[in-house]
Amino acid sequence: MMSKTLPASDGSRFGLIEAGEGPPLVLFHGVGLCAEAWEPQIAAFATDHRVLAVDLPGHGHSDVLPGAPMLPDYVRWASGVIGALGVAPAAVAGHSMGALIAMGLAVEFPDLVERVCLLNPVHRRAPEAREAVLARARDLAERGGDPEAPLARWFLPGEAPDARAKVAHWLRTVNPEGYARTYAAFAAGDAVYAGRLQEVRCPMLVLTSEFDHNSSPAMTQEIARATPGARAVVIPAERHMVTLTAPAAVNAEMRQWLEDRRKAA
Repeated sequence: MMSKTLPASDGSRFGLIEAGEGPPLVLFHGVGLCAEAWEPQIAAFATDHRVLAVDLPGHGHSDVLPGAPMLPDYVRWASGVIGALGVAPAAVAGHSMGALIAMGLAVEFPDLVERVCLLNPVHRRAPEAREAVLARARDLAERGGDPEAPLARWFLPGEAPDARAKVAHWLRTVNPEGYARTYAAFAAGDAVYAGRLQEVRCPMLVLTSEFDHNSSPAMTQEIARATPGARAVVIPAERHMVTLTAPAAVNAEMRQWLEDRRKAA
């Protein structure tokens, strides 16, 4: 694996981890994390793909987006990253906030996306859940982050202590400004592309975990129903960080997605 920092078309810099050779697979992580969160997937797919795990803006080695960016700004940024890497059309996968970005790319920039995978996505939150996540975004902007709160949501008690320790470290060391701005976009982004999923024409995998109450199985199934030919998968007895806590199950589903030979309509 090789970590590097590259220029985007707007003059900003973005960080990424690159490994392997073959068809391109671009990975976007969730809020508060970094490209290293994809380590199990990088190891699995670098055997036959060129894997490019990208740091979101204000995370890892990527510059913060200016102003008060919302989800479409992150989607445009991601389109510029894929353009700068020269890998279009690519297989694109995202986790949590990264899933919203991947969804937006498939809708807004279909020529860049050969297939799309949404891991633990959010979709049209209920009013109480929407207010709760908006309140967390306000609190994060005003007082900064407490790693214990997301860790309690993302992991089962006593689950995967090594993975939990890594995630805790990433949450403690993330750029506070980048974290707060990205979380605000995530909090407001659950319905931005929800009404346009019927426009997606490439193979789509939508996957979540049985006990992920914020990226629920019902959300995953609703996304799949709204998207032509999409496949929904629920990994049993897991929570939000299923990419780290059950990588074998996730990677098996992603492998099937990568080998889906359907063509875009």
